[in-house]
This record gives sequence, structure tokens and C-alpha cells, in this order.
Amino acid sequence: MSGWRPWLKKELEKQGHAVFVPQMPHPDFPKEGEWVEKISETVGTPSEKDFFVGHSLGCIAILRYLETLPAASKVGGVVLVAGVMKDIGIPELQNFFAKPINWQKISKSCEKFVAINSDDDPYIPLEHANILRKELGAKVVVAHGMKHFSGSDGFTQVPIVLEELSSLL
Repeated sequence: MSGWRPWLKKELEKQGHAVFVPQMPHPDFPKEGEWVEKISETVGTPSEKDFFVGHSLGCIAILRYLETLPAASKVGGVVLVAGVMKDIGIPELQNFFAKPINWQKISKSCEKFVAINSDDDPYIPLEHANILRKELGAKVVVAHGMKHFSGSDGFTQVPIVLEELSSLL
């Protein structure tokens, strides 16, 4: 666990929340099925008390997980940080976009979405957040100068993520 995730986990635990940060399998060669299975294993039986925070490829993994839920299952909310919503030309990520995203099924599993993107992300243009606004009615927050919100960019805390998640809780 790196970047701002340890900070977010600690802040949420201070508020009394149980927080799980699963280590996704094969991060250098990610496979949609493996990532969705890891989320499913971590969550167990989903409920409206479950909230998700994803970063980058983790965002589409969360959405793909929501696609798998039975019709009656609902989760409380989702915060998507620098989320990739369509193929961006990186071969290792293309398997996450091999089939169309089932926006209708996702929206039935969750009603509260927030997309947080940076105005200077070198990988994910703001267009990706606008896809989430259009397809899921997501609230879009544009942060200034946060690049890809990565630890390698020096971000060990991202208060806007905590603020937006807290507004959903």
C-alpha cells in the first residue's frame, strides 16, 4: 500500500470505519477477472454500508465488480480518483475494456458516485470524468495540479478524497 492510501485508511479508521485495502494481483499485468474476484472476496456479501474508493485502473475494476452483483444488491457509494473509463492505448489494460461497460447494471447497484480528476493528469484526460457524469450521474470534482494523484508524484495525502467520501457516508 503506497501513496495516499495509508493516510486515507488511517483517517477513516480514526472515524471508526472498518477499512480494507486489498492488494490487487499482478499489478504489472492486471487481469479484469482477477481484480474483480479480489474485490468480491474482500467485500463478501455487499450492502449499502459498503463504500468504495478506487484509483486509476482500480476505478474500472470497481465498476466491473458492480456489474457482477445480483439485481437486488446495492452498495452505498463510490469515489473514483483519476479513473480510466475507456481504452487509453496501454496493452496491459485493454482486457478491462474488451466488452462494453454495462452502465445500466452499475447504476442499479449504486446511486452515489463521485469522480475526482486532476486538470493536469498526464494519463487520464478530464473526458473520463465526464463519461462518469453522463453515464452514472457522478458528481465531478476537478482538482488542480494533482497530476495522477500518485505517490510517485509526491502525494501522500489527498484531503479531497476524504471530504468527498465523508459526504457520501
